Amino acid sequence: MNANMRVTIFIIGFLTLAATGITLCDGKSSALCIESERQALLQFKQDIIDRSNRLSSWADPGDCCNWVGVSCDNLTGHVYKLDLRPSSISDYASDAEIGVYWRSMLRGRINPSLLLLKHLSHLDLSLNNFGGLQIPQFLGSMESLTYLDLSKAGFGGALPHQLGNLSKLQYLNLGVTSFRYQLVEARNLQWLSGLSSLQYLDLSGVDLSKATDWLQVTNKLPSLVELHLSACLLYDDPSPITVNYTSLSTLDLSNNYISPSVPMWIFSLGSLVSLDLSTNSFESLIPNSFQNMSSLKFLDLSINSFNSSIPGWLFSLKHLEFLSLRGNLLQGKIPSAIGNLSSIISLDLSGNQLEGILPTSVENLFNLRQLDLSDNKIDQETSEVLQSLSRCCSDDLRSLNMANNNLTGHLSDEVGQFKSLSNLLLSQNSISGPIPASLGNLSSLKYIDISDNQLDGSLPQSLGQLKSLEYLNIAYNLLEGAVPEVVFSHLTRLRVLKATQNKLKFEAKSNWVPPFQCQTIEMGYWFLGPKFPTWLQFQKDLSTLDISSAGISDVVPSWFWNFTSKLVSLNISHNQLEGEIPYLSVHKLVDLRSNRFTGPLPRVLPDVATLFFSNNSFSGSLSHFFCDYELGEPKLFLLQLETNLLSGDIPDCWVKWRGIRVLNMGNNNLTGKIPDSLGSLGFMFLNLRNNKLSGELPLTLQNNTDLFMLDVGENQFSGNIPKWIGESLPNLAILSLRSNSFAGHIPQELCQLSSLQILDLGDNKISGAIPKCFKDLSAMATKPNNTDAVIDFFVDGEFIRSELLVMKGRVDEYSTTLSLVTTMDLSNNNLIGEIPKELASLAGLQSLNLSGNSFIGRIPDHVGNMRLLESLDFSRNHLHGSIPVSFSNLNFLSHLNLSYNNLTGRIPTSTQLQSFDKFSYVGNQLCGPPVTENCSRKIETPKNVTNEDGHEEDEGWFEKYWIYASVAIGYVVGFWGVVAPLYFIKSWGLAYYEKVDSIGRKLSKLWVKTGT
Repeated sequence: MNANMRVTIFIIGFLTLAATGITLCDGKSSALCIESERQALLQFKQDIIDRSNRLSSWADPGDCCNWVGVSCDNLTGHVYKLDLRPSSISDYASDAEIGVYWRSMLRGRINPSLLLLKHLSHLDLSLNNFGGLQIPQFLGSMESLTYLDLSKAGFGGALPHQLGNLSKLQYLNLGVTSFRYQLVEARNLQWLSGLSSLQYLDLSGVDLSKATDWLQVTNKLPSLVELHLSACLLYDDPSPITVNYTSLSTLDLSNNYISPSVPMWIFSLGSLVSLDLSTNSFESLIPNSFQNMSSLKFLDLSINSFNSSIPGWLFSLKHLEFLSLRGNLLQGKIPSAIGNLSSIISLDLSGNQLEGILPTSVENLFNLRQLDLSDNKIDQETSEVLQSLSRCCSDDLRSLNMANNNLTGHLSDEVGQFKSLSNLLLSQNSISGPIPASLGNLSSLKYIDISDNQLDGSLPQSLGQLKSLEYLNIAYNLLEGAVPEVVFSHLTRLRVLKATQNKLKFEAKSNWVPPFQCQTIEMGYWFLGPKFPTWLQFQKDLSTLDISSAGISDVVPSWFWNFTSKLVSLNISHNQLEGEIPYLSVHKLVDLRSNRFTGPLPRVLPDVATLFFSNNSFSGSLSHFFCDYELGEPKLFLLQLETNLLSGDIPDCWVKWRGIRVLNMGNNNLTGKIPDSLGSLGFMFLNLRNNKLSGELPLTLQNNTDLFMLDVGENQFSGNIPKWIGESLPNLAILSLRSNSFAGHIPQELCQLSSLQILDLGDNKISGAIPKCFKDLSAMATKPNNTDAVIDFFVDGEFIRSELLVMKGRVDEYSTTLSLVTTMDLSNNNLIGEIPKELASLAGLQSLNLSGNSFIGRIPDHVGNMRLLESLDFSRNHLHGSIPVSFSNLNFLSHLNLSYNNLTGRIPTSTQLQSFDKFSYVGNQLCGPPVTENCSRKIETPKNVTNEDGHEEDEGWFEKYWIYASVAIGYVVGFWGVVAPLYFIKSWGLAYYEKVDSIGRKLSKLWVKTGT
């Protein structure tokens, strides 16, 4: 055979082999699938629960090399790779997409048939859900494995030591991120010693608190390049050994409890390229030994307690590409040496206490792609920041986060120079002026958050050019004007729109179809009306909707109630929406406050946690809502029904509603007694104010040991004030029994309520003396704390309670400032005796009202020590003697009423006491300003006159009753002058008309009595 023939045969053979190889690679030949391996895979599938049919291609007959997740060797046909990891999911995935992802997770158990895959070298079952199943021990017999990834797949129990038999293994990831299942743990790691080829090891989330050998064992792995031990419950150094990680380049010890300093052995790792020590308990200064680690490109020291200033030497690590010092206690200015980080790509100094301005040396950071300086105290003009950054990286900067600083000035046109910017976060600053039109030039922009600033003007139409935009947050600014459809016409990728608390008006035609599918739309305080916005019906992925205070005055269309089935949160409050609601299929929070909804309370889903139905016209009994509920066990936590037209008795069917902790049914027409089953729920807040409830308070209420507020005022309750209120409700901060028919003495047990800030027992039939032990009400003895968790109670960002209080001679509503209020009101009862001097020790009281009782004796001398008093009313008692000189110390006093007692002598001189008009002192024998100019003339005792019927009448009856009118008129005229900055929400209209009506009734009675 000549040479040419040999070459020809060789070429033909080569081409044949190549063709065969191509066929094998394509996996189209039925001969490629090894029958025994195909059967092994089918057996594996039988034990897998595949809810999304991901493995539908795994069928018999079939070529296993064509199956999803299966890869075969091009020449031999043996299965060498099995990758069953689910597809990834977007950060802004809709509920539907999340549901699809959740169903795509494989479940079930791992069949030992995998042992028949003798040539399997790559096995990836990560991101599935095996429900706490222990990692199978037989995996340790699959000796061909070089790659094993079981991370985040829901495995539990102890790690099998049999995995140590996998001597060829190069990649091992057993990381855990969720503790939904039983704890994954390892008591020792000696089994790792057999993995001599291991290059990558990730045990993140595995409990290694008892594996004290982790450092010794991993140190002996000769090929180890990456070691990830995040969140492994590691504490201090296990032992002072000398380490010799010859090839280690990546070390992750984040989210552990290592303290108080960085272990010294880490600084001997001269070849280390990536080091993550975030979220430990390191303190004091950043060790200067880091400057010897010249190979470092990635350094994360975030979420520790490093303090002092940022050391300048840290920026000598010129190879650093990623540096994070986020969430420490670093202070002072950013050093100018920061400009030495010539290789830096990502720099995160957020969450510290850095102040001042950015040094000009940032202009040297030519490779910078991500800069995060959020949550600091940087005080600089926004335009100056943008100018500095534009000189170094205007073409390449992708993420800029300076949220929650002290930036001022305008968001200037320079922002349009950052052509590659995808994330811009400048929220919670003091940036003013308009949004620049140049923002529309940033074609790569995906995420914008400029909320909580002072931006004004209109929304520029150029925002409509941001075709890549997914997240837009412009909420809590001063934007105004009309927004045309064109602003949204090209935002096809928009997933989150947060724009509440502006004064914008959206002008959309009735047939407008949005180009986007949003997950969140928050447009509260926009003007979207007067018709209900029909374009919402095209939002198929919506889970959060807020169109509150949007000027909508319309009947809610029927399609909307069907549309809500995917909603997690719905807020359509403070509009003028009408109609009856057949049902609500929202899943978590519903806010319908302040509308005109009628009919019975609508049915809700059992997983709803928060319901605001207040200030509507819902009517009928409560039985339909509570007793006829058949959709499952409700998870309702908060229910507000106040100010509706609900009537009838409170039903006795609360057993299935045991999750309710906050209940407000005030201002309705409820009658009858409080049923025992209601009292046994375990409330934190209970408000039944202003109904027609009667009887005594049920004994079951004493089981509500977490109760912070109890308001049953303005009802028809009777009996004595229960002693168990003081004995069994230790956390009570607000107690209002006002305007009922409670009788008997004030129980001494109330003195045990050390957290009590508001006590209102006014307008009852209580007799006896004030207990001297009231001095033990310690929350009234100290200055109010606005961080008090008892009253500052929020659900989903909503303050869940308010309270009507009689202060300064009027009725006001307090909500967000309630934690700053301390008041005691015992007025209009039958209390006798002297005012206890012990009350003067309640130095934190802001309002004290003892009017309309039968107190005798003198005003306690030390009342003037109650320096926080803003309102004091001792009127209509039988007090005598002089006004204590200590009253001159009451510098915050803005309401004083001492009228109609038997007080004598000079009114003490002070700025406050002389600022009140004479009606604060009428009906006494006082002298001096403002009653008289001086005390030289004798003050005559008011005489009684006899009317035609022979009854005695005060000469000054007009003065006596004119005080009521003066309070009401003074409230209207002097509202803004007298109200302290503390009080922002005022229900003064109701109080005013009620007071005028009360005056009218009193005057009418008097006219009848006198015959005039």
